[in-house]
Amino acid sequence: MNTSSIVTSGRRKKAAPTSPSRQQARTAATRRKLLLAAEQTFAHDGYEAARLEDIAARAGYTRGAFYANFDSKEDIFFALLEQWVAQRISEVNELLRRHENPQQRLRALREHYAQIAKDRRLALLSLEFKLFAVRHPEAHARLRARQRGLRSCGGDILRRVMKSLGRSLPISSAAAATALGAFSHAMLLEHLVDSSSLSDAEIRHLLGLFFDAVVASQKQ
Repeated sequence: MNTSSIVTSGRRKKAAPTSPSRQQARTAATRRKLLLAAEQTFAHDGYEAARLEDIAARAGYTRGAFYANFDSKEDIFFALLEQWVAQRISEVNELLRRHENPQQRLRALREHYAQIAKDRRLALLSLEFKLFAVRHPEAHARLRARQRGLRSCGGDILRRVMKSLGRSLPISSAAAATALGAFSHAMLLEHLVDSSSLSDAEIRHLLGLFFDAVVASQKQ
């Protein structure tokens, strides 16, 4: 027997441990694919009609792979909401980091809000989240808490930008964030129902005007 293969300096060599990071990376990649598939499926079919089989197949996996990562359709639905909230907050914070001047930050926020018109899936998912809350009272509190978290962050960003300008919002920051989100989603849904009713340019123009009206400042 070749003892050098098992003994080094009088001690038995230990087998190299399996790197947990590689397994974690595979698991994270699987979750990302399933979440993307869920986003596409919910936006296309709606929450009620969406099936786990469809989500798994769209991602290239089986039901077993789905259940290895999520407990249920509701579980992945809320995971998708968490991801959506985190992405929106990250995008806005990154946008603000690019500008030091308060006035530039406000203009950047306005432009970002007006450009939301490009994201049709966002409007559909937002509608699905709200319909889910209405149709499933037992999950309403959970969804409402996530929505409040998003509004709180959005409202806080608006409040801080306005404060840096020496001004304040004419309404509460939560109300401002709620109104901005509701109006943008309404415009997008109308466009999805009948694209001839509102052009992309008209939607962006109206969103810009509404943003100006909501943040119509008051001097502190």
